[in-house]
Amino acid sequence: MKLSVIICCYNERETIADVIARTQRVDLGPGWEREILVVDNFSTDGTRDILRQISDPQVRVILHERNMGKGMSIRTGIGHMTGDYMIIQDADKEYDPAEHPKFCRKVEETGATAVYGSRILGGDVKYKYAHAYLGVRLWTFLTNLLFGSDLTDVGTGTKMVRGDVAKSLHLTLTGFNLEFELTNKVLLAGHQILEVPISYDPRTYAEGKKITMRDGLKVIMTMLRDRLGLSPVYQKGVSVPTANPVVHNPAKISK
Repeated sequence: MKLSVIICCYNERETIADVIARTQRVDLGPGWEREILVVDNFSTDGTRDILRQISDPQVRVILHERNMGKGMSIRTGIGHMTGDYMIIQDADKEYDPAEHPKFCRKVEETGATAVYGSRILGGDVKYKYAHAYLGVRLWTFLTNLLFGSDLTDVGTGTKMVRGDVAKSLHLTLTGFNLEFELTNKVLLAGHQILEVPISYDPRTYAEGKKITMRDGLKVIMTMLRDRLGLSPVYQKGVSVPTANPVVHNPAKISK
């Protein structure tokens, strides 16, 4: 299988080269190949100069002509991906690319359509700000209440989704709340989201963290909009992918 790693960046001069290099070094395991899609959202701090120096054929750099938001960067990555699955990798080193094989193993073991990393299951919950922790807990509670899921960390940055499912969804948002629109519509489409434990190394606003309380309110409004059916789940004219039945006993999977 092929994994498309979507790295969204905006003014990440200090970390982008290291995140790409660390992603390249990861061994996903037998039967997996990888492409890396770096989507730059009109950085102005020299990030683009670093990206223009990349000549590895495994890495494709896509440059937005204006700042359109992280959500639009993810949508651009989905539009350009060629993998069987896509995974979102942040460019700021809060999440470690070395954990990508966990997601691949979970797919192999269960046939899951979507696998999310959970900082809660990881057992080492780290947050720089109380409002960030409480916001994630509220978002997770509301997601489980509104969409019938049993997630522990809906605010995670590392999300893996089957490629045909991601491409079929009617994704409309351009900001941080796009990640929640993605989750909402994966669940509304009848797919189960599984989780794997991951580590997390949060950064401060002084170090470049960009999410604010205003973004949190937009997330809640997105959940309500999608639960009320005010935005279609699927794009017009696309064939609806079937949901993979999740196998909870790995021994039942045919080799």
